[in-house]
Amino acid sequence: MVDSFGRNINYLRISVTDRCNLRCRYCMPEEGVQNLGHGKILSLEDLARLARVAAQVGISKIRLTGGEPLVRKSITRLVECLADIDGIDDIAMTTNGLLFPALAQDLKDAGLKRINISLDTLNDERFAYITRRGGLSSVRQAIFKAMELGMDPVKINVVAIRGFNDDEIGDFARLAYDHPLHIRFIEFMPVGDLLFWEPQRMMNSDEIRMVLQNDYELTPQKAIEGNGPARYYKISGGAGSIGFISPMSHQFCSECNRIRLTADGKLRGCLYEKQEVDLKEALEREASDEELRELFWRAIKSKPARHNMDSGWGQQNLRKMYQIGG
Repeated sequence: MVDSFGRNINYLRISVTDRCNLRCRYCMPEEGVQNLGHGKILSLEDLARLARVAAQVGISKIRLTGGEPLVRKSITRLVECLADIDGIDDIAMTTNGLLFPALAQDLKDAGLKRINISLDTLNDERFAYITRRGGLSSVRQAIFKAMELGMDPVKINVVAIRGFNDDEIGDFARLAYDHPLHIRFIEFMPVGDLLFWEPQRMMNSDEIRMVLQNDYELTPQKAIEGNGPARYYKISGGAGSIGFISPMSHQFCSECNRIRLTADGKLRGCLYEKQEVDLKEALEREASDEELRELFWRAIKSKPARHNMDSGWGQQNLRKMYQIGG
């Protein structure tokens, strides 16, 4: 599937739920979210069908997201269904890790190949603050469980926030030095217009790299297995790597290969762009696979050339991050 700007779109991010067991300050309101209920989110059967249709038009890679995907009941069964689809050659997941240790073996057996774990601090008190919950020890356990099961590469997503975790940049790098982990520093984005976002809290990737170069020799290397936009660097003498995801300072929209499916069945061509194609409505009127393929094409053809996140989220963009999928 080639969009209007010549980009090959082969990657679908599926949000299986907007619910989460954490309340991260830059993602979700403190009071949580109103439960949409089973009638307003896509069933596992619907998700599997849409994935099959997506494969027919060129999608080969799927990432399951949330909210927190592991709070969705029978998530292992969905992974099994996706693994059986002809043309899908990569199934990954982004998770906060809290529920992963207990489900890890079943998920791998079902066909999950890789996980990314979101983790913004290695400090227990800060973890409790940013998540409004706790459970850092479970996240640590998840990281090492994924490595034990050989779910390589294991990636850690760190949102770099000035004044919160900027003094931990070296600690995260040490993890990648000591273990075969891939630490990706993500620039703080104004997604969702939550009060925690402030422009001065954003650290750009060049600043982070300069901090790291005080203690580590970083050498550019080819991309680590996966489908995202990170630029990777090998740590001299280390076991893992450092990556930078720079949506604000080094816009990578010209290389974007993804579309996003929300838990309530809306297909989005861009995280930032508010335009959506309603697949749930089509499913409810028993649309044919051919009609669904046309809707996928519509979303891809309307994918914008670039985001405009540097101008803020915008009051007309009503969704929060947890409602779109990380």
